[in-house]
Amino acid sequence: MSVFPQYIQLLILAVVIVGQSCNDHQVIYPEKKELIEAVYASGKIVPENEYKLSALVSGTIVQKLVQDGDTIRAGQPLYVISNEAAQARLDAAYKAYEIARANLSENSPLLHDLRLSLQNAAVKCSTDSLNYHRRKNLWSKQIGTRDNLDNAYSAYQIARNQEKIAEQKYYSALNDLQVQYRNAHSQWVAARKEVEELYVRSDRDGIVYQTFKEAGEFVYVNEVVAMLGDKTLPVVRLAVDQQDIGSIRTGQQVLLETDAKPGEIYEATVSYIFPVMKEPDQIFRVDARFTRAPDAFYMHSSIEANIIVQRKKNTLVIPRNALSGSDSVWVNKDGKKQKVFVQTGIATLECVEILSGIDEHTPILMAVQ
Repeated sequence: MSVFPQYIQLLILAVVIVGQSCNDHQVIYPEKKELIEAVYASGKIVPENEYKLSALVSGTIVQKLVQDGDTIRAGQPLYVISNEAAQARLDAAYKAYEIARANLSENSPLLHDLRLSLQNAAVKCSTDSLNYHRRKNLWSKQIGTRDNLDNAYSAYQIARNQEKIAEQKYYSALNDLQVQYRNAHSQWVAARKEVEELYVRSDRDGIVYQTFKEAGEFVYVNEVVAMLGDKTLPVVRLAVDQQDIGSIRTGQQVLLETDAKPGEIYEATVSYIFPVMKEPDQIFRVDARFTRAPDAFYMHSSIEANIIVQRKKNTLVIPRNALSGSDSVWVNKDGKKQKVFVQTGIATLECVEILSGIDEHTPILMAVQ
């Protein structure tokens, strides 16, 4: 039996094996192009100086005076809260204040009576003083009796004491009424402030981005009723991993995409890097500002962003999966597979910069995916 057919079969099998071995790798060449190193960050769009407005008292909302998106001025009321107890306290405090003010006025009956008593006591003291000195003068001339002089002196001393007592009563009552007036005024001011707090007001100009309560609903003390912010361009609030924060600098370009408008790319610039890490998430807050106003933006919409930390033009790069390990590549040298060490630079998800070890003409063997 001839062995030639078996030889042919073995030869064909060897060619197939060699062919498969060569096809396990494809040959690529490094190329020069612009390489961009970026840091990924997620976040959301927020208003400039965003703050939440809270109710200062408890009660039922009787009026809602604004809608989402309204522009407001400082001091403008957004809600009116009903609280009958607070209004009753204000009425009672005002009545007490009016009574205290009337008691302290020139027409006060109490002070009028005390002033009359003081005036009468002063007149009597003056009369008794004249009488005493007149009798004393007569006595010096041996006119009259000693008893008359002593009686005149006693009457004068009693009148002086009565004048002092009347004066003390008047000023004591005046002091008490002044204290009552100040207390009543303070209570009235406090009650008035409590009622004024039934009006939920903004303390600055801005925009109402969201309201959380409607008329007829009950609200508690310190419960948030609205979210407000400035009318300026919104802020891009980003969360950057602690491993990447060292690469971030103010002024760096940010390219971002919002969930509200997928596929549309916006440009911003890093404006501030917060120095304290949020420990639960191990992230840093980074704020960025739009370089130009978007056609439309939606507050608190989620975003994904790339912060451009470095750009290099005309840079030698290879695909990242062409690396063997972190510092070498397989090359085809004279028809043989050889491992060559390389020095790398910037690395992205797709490419890696080659600083030395190979050039544009080096054939690199990369496994077929």
